[in-house]
Amino acid sequence: MKKSSGFTLIELAIVLVIIGLLLGGVLKGQELINSAKVKNLAADFKNVQVYVYAYQDKYRALPGDDGAADTHLGLAAEVVRPGNSNGVINGAWNSTELNAESVRFWQHVRLAGFAPGQTVAAAAADLYQMNSEGGRIGIQSVSGDAGIPSAPTAMTSGNVICSGAIQGKFAKQIDLTLDDGDTATGSVRAYATGVANWAPLTGAGAIADAQQYNVCMSF
Repeated sequence: MKKSSGFTLIELAIVLVIIGLLLGGVLKGQELINSAKVKNLAADFKNVQVYVYAYQDKYRALPGDDGAADTHLGLAAEVVRPGNSNGVINGAWNSTELNAESVRFWQHVRLAGFAPGQTVAAAAADLYQMNSEGGRIGIQSVSGDAGIPSAPTAMTSGNVICSGAIQGKFAKQIDLTLDDGDTATGSVRAYATGVANWAPLTGAGAIADAQQYNVCMSF
């Protein structure tokens, strides 16, 4: 009779160790990927601030609101629509109107050489700036001006940069990177995507890891 053979305890232990190392490597790799995503998304907020300050430094005007944008950028007013020079960026950060200053903002900073992207626009979507998750990035001013839509709740002055369609787990990490780690307080806040009346989501578990949110930062 043939004697049946099987794995020894040492062989089984080696297999289990290998499986453990593989799982650990996969989890670590996913952690690194997520960390890179958060850094990329957080960088968008800093980059938009740089665009604003660089444009103001060069032209003494606010991009999007620049009343002499056509002259500054060397193109006809039909190509580069000037703003109204009232010191604020009119229009919602996610406006679908081509001539909203919040949309033209992107054309101004791109033509000025501060940001990459399309500069010729037949429709607002031609100028949309997207984040790495496929959501829109935008800017608007916070003001009582009738021409400016209501800004997110509790953001009462200056300008607001928003980035949409961000998973909750990334929204929390972005807040931790840029602000106080609480998505309902401070200069960085998260709001449910698709909600007309933006109000910060508070309380334990308010931000669900797998759901999508708009993350906004005032400056």
